[in-house]
Amino acid sequence: MGDFFSDYQVGEFFDEMFDAPGTVRPHYAKVLDRFKELERDVFERKRALAASTFLSQGITFTVYNDDQGTERIFPFDLVPRIVPAQEWDLIERGLVQRITTLNLFLHDVYHAQNILRDRVIPKEIVWEAVHFRPEFMHFDVPKNIYLHICGTDLIRDGDGNYLVLEDNARCPSGVSYVVENRQAMKRVFPNLFAKYRVRPVEDYSQELLNVLRYIAPEGRSEPTVVLLTPGVFNSAYFEHSFLARSMGIEIVEGRDLVADNGKVFMRTTKGLKPVDVIYRRINDDFLDPQVFRKDSGLGVPGLVDAYREGNVSLANSIGTGVADDKVVYYYVPKMIQYYLGEDPILPNVPTYLASVPEDLAYILEHIPELVVKVANESGGYGMLIGTQATKAECDAFRKKVEKNPRNYIAQPVIPLSRSPSFCDGSMQGRHIDLRPYVLYGEKVTIVPGGLTRVALRAGSLVVNSSQGGGSKDTWIIDEGDDT
Repeated sequence: MGDFFSDYQVGEFFDEMFDAPGTVRPHYAKVLDRFKELERDVFERKRALAASTFLSQGITFTVYNDDQGTERIFPFDLVPRIVPAQEWDLIERGLVQRITTLNLFLHDVYHAQNILRDRVIPKEIVWEAVHFRPEFMHFDVPKNIYLHICGTDLIRDGDGNYLVLEDNARCPSGVSYVVENRQAMKRVFPNLFAKYRVRPVEDYSQELLNVLRYIAPEGRSEPTVVLLTPGVFNSAYFEHSFLARSMGIEIVEGRDLVADNGKVFMRTTKGLKPVDVIYRRINDDFLDPQVFRKDSGLGVPGLVDAYREGNVSLANSIGTGVADDKVVYYYVPKMIQYYLGEDPILPNVPTYLASVPEDLAYILEHIPELVVKVANESGGYGMLIGTQATKAECDAFRKKVEKNPRNYIAQPVIPLSRSPSFCDGSMQGRHIDLRPYVLYGEKVTIVPGGLTRVALRAGSLVVNSSQGGGSKDTWIIDEGDDT
């Protein structure tokens, strides 16, 4: 092999690029050939070009409680992650099945609650969920769709099987990097990109806009759509501005909107303009200080009344957070059976519930071997990886689990698949996941690919950008490119 991969170690993991040491998977053969002929100084120029592209376009994210500055450039690795068409077909079918089920579940728990009455899910699991909103029981959401945008995190185990790690059903972030990664890759490796039939991701914003227009209140043939952001200090503000710009809609903060007489208006230089649809990137708690947190300065007083009266639509709907509670996640395979009468196409990671006595006993005894997670945290926070934790850290987490069992789940440490990434001057295997983005409007649409996140720290299983992760361009290739 060429200089870049001559010392590459596959390791005891499923490697995305190599079937065995020195044996490239067929769909990566052209990538390997390109890197064999690539001089190191040329590669370094390409890395610099990619970095300058991200810098000049302000492609950043924010790390809270960090002393290195508010914004950082999102690290980008130049070796693409390639998914053959046959694998993508499986993923796509599984994601359609999953978002269909989650919407049926959300409608059920906010109306008849049949799944609770039939004891498929213990009723206390839902009623005690932090993001369950009993205020919206029996409220009919526009077009009967609760979950319009979902980011489902997938991993691959040691045998290469795709598993669902979690569903992000509130305000999933990261899709802007999918589009920007693609633009950077086309610029940096135009000839390599041209050798594959890579499915496009650039249509995402238009597809999202189609969903937002579809859920507009009845009779709004040309609805006014806005994106509601917490502001420039939010970790995903770059994405908010990117999506608003690419959809051709206004980006607003709570102070830019006013609710009056059951309707929502946007302040403009020409006066108040009615708003029909709000793509909100603010969690429920901060949406309306008259209903949720009274100290919120991010939301709009009176917004919920306008929503209840059907004069404005929200994406995602209020209360969808119950679907990404990590304890509720445990029951999604049962939901699929209950609502669709089907087996899950994409299985969950094996999960223990601390609220179940026998599971709790197992977790407490085996905590050094498990990944323990808080039910409602995200971004890699509130998590213990027992195999990498000290005895003191395990003991402290054990006490937390004992004190509030409902709030914790545990899973075995899954040996995430690895992909070659350029780290510390050489190609090294790094663990990755995949977050595809699923849109639910008149139909279900999935951008072909998603955000491949990379744990750039050696041995780390945490891929979140807030925990030092980076990303790769994800190529879904058509039949014929995978042989």
